[in-house]
Order: sequence, then C-alpha cells, then structure tokens
Amino acid sequence: MTLPNDTERLQAAVDATIQKHWKAYLIEGILLLIFGFAAILLPLLASLTITILLGWMFLISGIAGLVFSFWARQAPGFWWSLISAILAVAAGVVLIAMPVQGILTLTFVIGIYFLAEGVATIMYALQHRGRLSERWGWMLAAGVLDILVAFIIISGWPGTAAWAIGLLVGINLVFGGTSLIALALAARNKT
Repeated sequence: MTLPNDTERLQAAVDATIQKHWKAYLIEGILLLIFGFAAILLPLLASLTITILLGWMFLISGIAGLVFSFWARQAPGFWWSLISAILAVAAGVVLIAMPVQGILTLTFVIGIYFLAEGVATIMYALQHRGRLSERWGWMLAAGVLDILVAFIIISGWPGTAAWAIGLLVGINLVFGGTSLIALALAARNKT
C-alpha cells in the first residue's frame, strides 16, 4: 500500500529526474516530431517500415517462445505455448516476406479496432453520463470520431492501406513528440 508521503517522494524523484535530464527528453521529442512528420508526408513508406518492424518483432518473440517452450516442456500448457510461438514465427515470416499484403491485413484490422473502440467508448459514455457531468459528451464525441475513422478506413479498403497505418502512427508520433518537448521545456524552466 502506498502512503501519501511515499507518493510525494516518488513524484519529487520523478520531477528531479526529468529536470536533470530535460535535454534528453527534448532531443527525443524533436526526433519523434521529425519521424512523425516524415510518416505523415510518406505514409506508404512508413506503413511498409512499421509492417516489417512488426514482422521482426513477431519473428524474434516467436523464436524466443519456441526456445522457452522446449526449455520448460514439462510445464503445464506446453502445447499452447508451442502453438503460440509457432504462430508468432509464422506471422513474422509472412509480414517480412510479404509486407504489402501485411499492410492490407493490418489496415483492415485497424479499421475493425477503431469500430469496436468507438462502439465501446460510446456505450461507456452513455452509461456514465450522469456521473461524468459534462465530460461524458467529450467521451461520446471521441467514440463517434473512432467510428468515423473506422468507416473511412473500412469503406475505402484496400485503397486506405496506402496511407492509414503510416498516417495514424505519424499523428501519434507528432503528439508524443510535442508532449515530450513541452515536458522538457517546462522542466528546463524549473531549474
């Protein structure tokens, strides 16, 4: 259980670390901003890069899973662990060998994700509208926006595969980079 004094000490330690290393946060923020704008300007290249990177992540984690499965073959769930590792290796190989087809599949999955997320967010907003006062409207709007993005991605598929993943990752990188830059500059001003 965390006590209020522990929380305050932890927050003070985090603040001190951020102030001490504000330049690193600033550099990281600037790099994220640059990569984000590059992904927005070149969404197909960004989509290909992300798909191949995801393929390598699946491949490496699948190989590690195979090694662990055989290392702990006497443990319960061996076969499920083995099947999961084989699927990860297969997904990695497919994404690396056929990144364009991987982009098509990933784009469709992202569209379905936005649709499900939008419906869930709207349902949550409606269920909590009495408890969230006026903030439930923002949540409702976010859900509607998710469904709109899902509609754009799914209705334009497979054409949206050329830009959807790269654009969405680029936007995420721009917002992440901007927030790190703001954090770094605020920490610099406190020193």
